[in-house]
Amino acid sequence: MGLLDGLLGNASKIDPALVEQEFQKLLAAGERVEHAYKLVRDYFLFTDKRLVLVDKQGLTGSKVQYHSIPYSSISHFTVETAGPFDLDAELRIWVRGTAAPVQKQFNRQVDIYEVQAVLASYVC
Repeated sequence: MGLLDGLLGNASKIDPALVEQEFQKLLAAGERVEHAYKLVRDYFLFTDKRLVLVDKQGLTGSKVQYHSIPYSSISHFTVETAGPFDLDAELRIWVRGTAAPVQKQFNRQVDIYEVQAVLASYVC
C-alpha cells in the first residue's frame, strides 16, 4: 500500500495469515480470517463468521476499537467501481438497526468485484 493511498483513505489487500496471527485473541475458536484489508493503521477483516472492523485510535494506536458485524446483520450492500476520473472504488454496508452505512474505499489494486463476491457469499 502506498503512502498516498493511505492518506487518501484507500485500503489495500493484505495476507490474511498475517492478521490472523495478530488478532488471534479476538477470534472465536475455529474462526478464520479469509480476506483482510488495511488502511494506514486500521483493518477490516472478513472471517468465516463475521466482518470485523479494527479502528486504532490516538497518536500511538494503543487504544483500539473492534466493531464486529455478523453477516446475518447485514441487510444490503453496494459497490461502486472506480471510474476514469475517480481513483477509488467504494463499498457500503447497511447493518440492520442503523441508518448510515459503513463505508470503505479501495484503491485500484483491490478487485472490488472480489470483495463483493466474498461479502455476497456470506450475506446471500
